[in-house]
Amino acid sequence: MNPETWIQKQLDQASLDGLERSIPVVSRAGGVGPDTGMRVLDFSSNDYLNLVHHPRLRDAARDALEKYGAGAGSSRLLCGTLPVHEELEAAIALLKGYPAALSFGSGFLANIGVITAMANRNDHVFTDRLAHASIIDATVQSRAKGHRFRHNNPDHLDSLLRKVKPPGRKLVVTESVFSMDGDLAPLPELAEVCSRHDAVLAVDEAHAIGIFGPIGGGRISEATLSRQVQLCVGTLSKALGSYGGFVACSNLMRRWLVNRARPVIYSTALPPSVAASALAAIQLLSAEPHRGKVVLKNSDALRRRLQEGGLNTLDSRSQIIPVLVGDNDRTLRISLQLREKGIIAAPIRPPTVPSGTARLRLSITYAYTEEELQEAAETIIRVVHES
Repeated sequence: MNPETWIQKQLDQASLDGLERSIPVVSRAGGVGPDTGMRVLDFSSNDYLNLVHHPRLRDAARDALEKYGAGAGSSRLLCGTLPVHEELEAAIALLKGYPAALSFGSGFLANIGVITAMANRNDHVFTDRLAHASIIDATVQSRAKGHRFRHNNPDHLDSLLRKVKPPGRKLVVTESVFSMDGDLAPLPELAEVCSRHDAVLAVDEAHAIGIFGPIGGGRISEATLSRQVQLCVGTLSKALGSYGGFVACSNLMRRWLVNRARPVIYSTALPPSVAASALAAIQLLSAEPHRGKVVLKNSDALRRRLQEGGLNTLDSRSQIIPVLVGDNDRTLRISLQLREKGIIAAPIRPPTVPSGTARLRLSITYAYTEEELQEAAETIIRVVHES
């Protein structure tokens, strides 16, 4: 069969179901941007600390570009590493409160590398039911036996772990801030369950770094759980305004990943300019630790107003605020209507979220004032109720 025949058929059905995706063209990445002559509030960006255009990051990238060139050349195991990669990993380890860190080409690749290095066909991987796609894909690639525990439910995880018999290893993976619901994992309780069953705990802090913790170290740092959470995965592309992924861990674990994590072994290292900009962002966290606190404070105020206006924000307790709509077509319609009013609110539909839970996903960043957020809340409330 001609592949275009069945592809066209599948795309036609996706369009009928309100599930077809397309890639819009925008004039500026992150934060607040000009579009069609009006001031646009972009709630689709994960540039939580408004660092994408920060001069310190751009200067660091420019200097590294002049010093090292455009690319890293090859895998670090083939051509060696650059000082900027080592400096970045040392800064990540310090920020996260771990002895060591290892960088990856993206947060997605970090989860692939860590999970496939820690589990194989004889082992078991336990993931939260709402875990990120990279965690799900990595579990499949590991060929380990996959188990999914109820969302943020340590008791269910405990019951699943009890059923596993030796000799297989046990790896538990969750996010600390969930990317679509904006709620928080019960990390101390999960850590206690893992300790009781001799399971390794890996936590993805992609949406926590820069926002939670005294200097943006994340929720593991905030709860002083680095000893109980053996592997902390994260990204440099959200609050840190750059690109790439990482894992923070023990020195021994880093040695293991250097030898077993395929995205490290078989991929070219981060471009030095990218590594330098991420390093500058981490340094900025120490100089301006208030940014994450401001984002959380403003998020609380916006969420409270949306709830007062009769909108369902699920159990959000972070800078990610979902507005539950349910119907796919209605969600798309509301998103388009908001865009016409200068508000970009991403429509999130299945399979990214469960069927029947289509929503607007609002990412609150340091780019917005309290007044702008309150005005946006009134517009969102009005449009949702009128749609």
